[in-house]
Amino acid sequence: MTGGTVVVIGQTGRNFAAGMSGGIAYVLDVDGLFEKRCNLAMVTLEKVLPAAEQPDDGTRHRHTADEVLLKTLIEKHLAATDSAVARALLADWANARGKFVKVFPNEYRRALKEIAAGQMKEAA
Repeated sequence: MTGGTVVVIGQTGRNFAAGMSGGIAYVLDVDGLFEKRCNLAMVTLEKVLPAAEQPDDGTRHRHTADEVLLKTLIEKHLAATDSAVARALLADWANARGKFVKVFPNEYRRALKEIAAGQMKEAA
């Protein structure tokens, strides 16, 4: 994945994120065991914070807070599929958001920071 976004609302297999260098994955971790199924060699796992709590430090994917992006994608999924899982997640969003894990490739974070630094330099 290069700069893409994926939302996983089902269980993953083992070795998730092996070789992942770009983009973001949001994974619903209902059983709390996702970290054991994830290959952490190239990624960092983060909580999906409420939009107001996520710093705007140049590492926001698509210049959007994770919560906003994730919720929007689940809403689009519901509209397209009438998914019962998506409906349940949105009905209890405050609780559901906390069950998602953000899979953030280390290389992608570095690239976003470099781009942000370059933009700040140009603006100065």
